[in-house]
Amino acid sequence: MAAIGGTKVNPKKFHKNQIPFYLYLVPIAIFMGMPIVYIINHAFKPMDELFAFPPKFFVSHPSLINFQNLFQAAGTSSIPFSRYVFNSLVVTVAVVGLSVLISTMAAFALSKMKFRFKKPIFEINNLALMFVATAVTIPRYLTISQIGILDTYWAHILPQVAMPVCLFLIKQFVDGVPNSLIEAAQLEGAGSWKIYYKIILPLIKPAIATGAILVFQNVWNNIETSNLFTTSEGIKTLAFYMNTLSTAGSVQGQGMAAAASLIMFIPNLLLFIVMQSSVMNTMAHSGLK
Repeated sequence: MAAIGGTKVNPKKFHKNQIPFYLYLVPIAIFMGMPIVYIINHAFKPMDELFAFPPKFFVSHPSLINFQNLFQAAGTSSIPFSRYVFNSLVVTVAVVGLSVLISTMAAFALSKMKFRFKKPIFEINNLALMFVATAVTIPRYLTISQIGILDTYWAHILPQVAMPVCLFLIKQFVDGVPNSLIEAAQLEGAGSWKIYYKIILPLIKPAIATGAILVFQNVWNNIETSNLFTTSEGIKTLAFYMNTLSTAGSVQGQGMAAAASLIMFIPNLLLFIVMQSSVMNTMAHSGLK
């Protein structure tokens, strides 16, 4: 703790000088947390509160009827509910693993290696950040059709492996790794692969965690691949199936949609809570580059 002009900077305990920061940050935190509170309350609203006018933000009489209707509808499906969960887990694990592997390898090459067209390649990656998924739907479908992987697990996996934002964040972190460490390893006879997994990967764990979260959120909630690239019900994902159930019916479907939204949201929230420190470190580091 230091003092500047009689004012304490970063005190270890609460100090009255921190009050202006709390007055500014607490309302922002409450405002940012309102969507989470709403999703939770909305899932437990009975039908009369779901369609109440004016709408209510908080639930008055919590009920599990939406979840009961959701799982009852799932029980009538010809495909077991566990199959959709299994498909989502397989696709999510495969995409997260491949995306993080490719992004870290590409970030290492683009940051620490010298080769022609390095800068244009990275600029192409940054340019890809500007494109939404809808803009590349037709090229994706034509590519998947031409290589013959329609209606397979690869149709879920390959279109989602490339994550430009993941590569961008990880490269910004790799840029901060001192070149002297790599030069010292090279003097000791270490090759590029050994430098990659012995030096680079341990030093960029926060960026890897952040990239994994971003990829997970994109894949876990994705319904595009099941909707466009697969026709077999047995390989569709949980997100697509939940979306199908929640849109069934005009009244009851609204309650199931609220329950399905909460179920799909919980893994994202838990993963972020577990890895929030890594996310904050990565965002702060990337902002300083």
